[in-house]
Amino acid sequence: MQQTLKAIVEEAKNAVSELAMRADFEAYKARLMGPKGSFTQIRKQIGRVPKEDRPAFGKSLNEVKTQLETLLAVALGKIERAEIASRLGPALDPTLPSPEAEPGSLHPLTQVREELCEIFRQIGFVVAEGPEVETEFFCFDALNTPADHPARDLQDTYYLPEDLRFSNIPQYREERYLLRSHTSTVQIRAMLDQPPPLRIISPGRCFRRDTPDATHSANFHQIEGLYVDKNVTVKDLKATLDYCFKSLLGKKAHTRFRPHFFPYTEPSFEVDFHSGHLAKVGTEWTEIMGCGMVDPSVFEAVGYDPEVWSGYAFGMGIERIAMILYGVDDIRYFYQNDLRFLHQFD
Repeated sequence: MQQTLKAIVEEAKNAVSELAMRADFEAYKARLMGPKGSFTQIRKQIGRVPKEDRPAFGKSLNEVKTQLETLLAVALGKIERAEIASRLGPALDPTLPSPEAEPGSLHPLTQVREELCEIFRQIGFVVAEGPEVETEFFCFDALNTPADHPARDLQDTYYLPEDLRFSNIPQYREERYLLRSHTSTVQIRAMLDQPPPLRIISPGRCFRRDTPDATHSANFHQIEGLYVDKNVTVKDLKATLDYCFKSLLGKKAHTRFRPHFFPYTEPSFEVDFHSGHLAKVGTEWTEIMGCGMVDPSVFEAVGYDPEVWSGYAFGMGIERIAMILYGVDDIRYFYQNDLRFLHQFD
């Protein structure tokens, strides 16, 4: 394996020197460091290494990873400098006055967020927001997430130092702070803050320990909805989501529910949709979100009487919606601040 690692480094040294375009860089980086990349495949074999040899092998892996990341950073810097030079031109005179600033526009993710909020405002939902730094109670405990649930592991959630305190972020008790992994935390804060009935939509940024690739990001955006009243049923949930996607994608859009499991809803569903007017989607069903009826234990955690009140909750990724609407095949385009990409949404 040591020889294989050396070969990967040597191959990378030759390959990065030939990368001239950002698309070529991203493709090569995926082949090298992505989930199925050559270096990643070697890392996965550490379990096969004899126990006494693992420390040395792990050290070699870290050294090679550092070398590869350095090579990639140098290559990306070269590409970025070339892009800047191509936009400015070789005859730039730094003594000339600055050109007039181009008019700004909303980011495509902001556009999708605002459109979704407006759709739900038309049926009585109000926008509610909460802090991005949260606590275990609001992110997990109140949402009926067991103490041993994988979502609570350090591999999935960004925890902050145990002795850290925020004067402007109230705790339910002395629990640990973290970066919220979903916007369902806003639902808990809203229910603790006001009595039912309740109808809110909560868009916002979330964080998870995901390895960035074409469909995942450690920083992403969600929008979740919560409706609490008397005699709320699955039929009401289905009608709301049908209205949402018909408003967003056209009258030909349809949704279907598949049984699933979430700790904070029962029953729970995955939602698929299809829309005839989107060429990329065609007539195939595409998974888009999760939803369900609020679990009685969640109502009990916030002081609502589950014998009197019922409700539904749903959540979807804003990037996921934007990728479908605009035909974007890589989530990272939304975060690169590339004006060539962003100007398409002016």
